[in-house]
Amino acid sequence: MVNFAYFTDEQRWAALVRRDSRADGHFYYSVRSSGVYCRPSCAARLALRANVRFHASCAEAEAAGFRPCQRCKPDQPTLAQRHAAVVAEACRLIDSSESEPDLNSLADASGLSRFYFHRVFKAQTGITPKAYAAAQRTKRVQAGLVRETSVTDAIYAAGFNSSGRFYAISPAVLGMTPTAFRAGGSGTSIRFAIGACSLGAILVAATDKGICAILMGDDPDVLARDLQDRFPKAELLGAEASFEQVVARVVGMVEAPQVGLDLPLDVRGTAFQQRVWQALREIPAGSTVSYAELANRVGVPKGARAVAGACAANALAVAIPCHRVVRNDGSISGYRWGVERKQTLLEREAQPLVKGG
Repeated sequence: MVNFAYFTDEQRWAALVRRDSRADGHFYYSVRSSGVYCRPSCAARLALRANVRFHASCAEAEAAGFRPCQRCKPDQPTLAQRHAAVVAEACRLIDSSESEPDLNSLADASGLSRFYFHRVFKAQTGITPKAYAAAQRTKRVQAGLVRETSVTDAIYAAGFNSSGRFYAISPAVLGMTPTAFRAGGSGTSIRFAIGACSLGAILVAATDKGICAILMGDDPDVLARDLQDRFPKAELLGAEASFEQVVARVVGMVEAPQVGLDLPLDVRGTAFQQRVWQALREIPAGSTVSYAELANRVGVPKGARAVAGACAANALAVAIPCHRVVRNDGSISGYRWGVERKQTLLEREAQPLVKGG
């Protein structure tokens, strides 16, 4: 991050000319002819350089006899800080409400127009208020399915005004019916096998819809416990000869990611996660994108952090290639299955695929 506190006055002036918002809070400037002081990003007409002085703080500018600009309000939180506070308060309101607050209520509470609030919320979080509320309701119903005496009680306690509405979306958000989720996956059959590849141990699991997990690690027992913790009462079917062939195909993809995987996937996640994961699958092997670029591709230019969260939630290693996302400067960032594995996968994809004769 640029630290404007160590810039020379001429460098500060250059930032002021650019209206560089990154400099806000690092320094302030005053204008002798008007008697006011401003943020570097202030949209007021540019003053003459000879009339401009720089200050380290609002207090310093005011001690020199200048008053805060009424346009950029340098003595108040920045627009970004105000937006972050508005969104944080809206999230608290959604979290604490028994039923989902409508958009008008949230906008009124924020003091913003309906349209502007919606835009600010999506820019800050990467998702809409409605999607956030739906995700929070899903979390509550998941907890309630364990705690409440009946499935219906859990659904209504989570804020759903219709059990039918929740049953319609439950396969996507729970991965199974609410009853099966409450029973820890009871009645759900999951085939799995653990193999070995050049990157360590690999676990592949699948429902009747397709592969639902590809996990990598150093310890096969840890991978098996992870699967068991996710579905403590599911019927886990291991060591089937036919499924070993599926594992072999997945291992082949890990060894040569360029070939892809032509097996069906059972991809489960929120609507936003699904959008991110689909965008990941559209990145060609041998290519990388930054989190910011990926955020642009899914329609949330300021949602890089939310996109990174969706990448971290991906449970289908390599098949959904979150390893192709790097930092803005091109350097390797964190990876659920280890940075070393990410580096190796990218190096393999950079090599031309040698086809057998």
